[in-house]
Amino acid sequence: MQVNRFLLGEAASAIEAVGGLAHPADAMLRGFFRERAKLGQHDREFVAETVYAWLRRKRSIGHYAASQDAHSLVLATLAKVMGYSLRQLESSISPREAEWITMLKSKTLAGEPLGVRLDLPDWLVERMSSAEGEAELEAFAQASLKPAPLDLRVNTMKTDRDAVLARFASESIKAVATPYSPMGVRLAEKVALAKHPLFLEGAVEVQDEGSQLLCLLVAPKRGQMIADFCAGAGGKTLALGALMRSTGRLYAFDVSAKRLAQFTPRMRRSGLSNVQAQVIGSEHDQKLKRLAGKFDRVLVDAPCSGLGTLRRNPDLKWRQSPQAIDQLHDKQTAILAAAARLVKPGGRLVYATCSVLAQENRQVVDGFLAEHAGFRLLRADEVLAAQKIELPAVEGAGEYFELSPQVHGTDGFFGAVLERTKA
Repeated sequence: MQVNRFLLGEAASAIEAVGGLAHPADAMLRGFFRERAKLGQHDREFVAETVYAWLRRKRSIGHYAASQDAHSLVLATLAKVMGYSLRQLESSISPREAEWITMLKSKTLAGEPLGVRLDLPDWLVERMSSAEGEAELEAFAQASLKPAPLDLRVNTMKTDRDAVLARFASESIKAVATPYSPMGVRLAEKVALAKHPLFLEGAVEVQDEGSQLLCLLVAPKRGQMIADFCAGAGGKTLALGALMRSTGRLYAFDVSAKRLAQFTPRMRRSGLSNVQAQVIGSEHDQKLKRLAGKFDRVLVDAPCSGLGTLRRNPDLKWRQSPQAIDQLHDKQTAILAAAARLVKPGGRLVYATCSVLAQENRQVVDGFLAEHAGFRLLRADEVLAAQKIELPAVEGAGEYFELSPQVHGTDGFFGAVLERTKA
């Protein structure tokens, strides 16, 4: 594809619009495109791919370009990351820029600090390398630079995975079964899913395989009383409802009315009839006090840094900070303690994040268990094995549910299953 000067300018303008990272990159890019309604679909795709390639490798590209000028960043991104040749660019650049790109092509990161080579902020390098080791950090960083596949969860209330795969095959859409989740389908190419009959009928929902496995970790049973304590837009709620075969009672709690409003049309499509969505003011809402000690299962998918989702949200590594992580740890601790009050004796509390930091994961659980003698930790691998799900053996894993893009090909997830042994 030849890149003209107009597209270079649009990509540079998009980087300038997104670059401050005051808000999530996807929201800022949507706003950018709204202001350019006449921009064609292929042009939009080029701009978006360039912006996300820059976000994934923002630090090394800045090193290559030796500048924060948006035009230089675009050229460095195209030449060093996206693989554009000088021939594809030559019609829209000056002779001096052509010489500069030729020089860039031979430039390496040898001798640069680890954070530059891995495209991570120094504080994150320090925290992860001290906890996981440099080799594991490098594997995570490299896996996180690759765009995530599109995973779907099959709504078993309406169909089964084989039928979905057969439907896609009949339409020449490349799709395979996910390796671990029995209800997952992975698409190998982009599909206009929002317009596809399977989506419109509620037969499939977009959900990363790791998120599907987390719902299986909750292990809900038919007829039980279940709470999704931080439900958001309800993706996990829908998966739990299908596992319950729409029996029992399933509560979707969240502090955001806007997020729960997004859940309503999804619930209608799903065919579930056992869900009650409720907005709460905080984890101490009076509605929750009336339900204390009544639930068989409570899932706490806690607000977190999202650092396990860098394949999808590369801007998060530049938007987060050590101070933000400290604040999240305190918030997670408070939410987990509040949610624990809902669990009845013999019931289970499942704490989860899509973070890879021990401060948001094991440290929160360790602190909770130290303060709550009435709970004990169940082995996550045994909970999943009871459902005939076995994950690759990872040294030191098993007690907790820990997924990573480099090992499992999913987003990074953490989960802990806590059983209430006494009131």
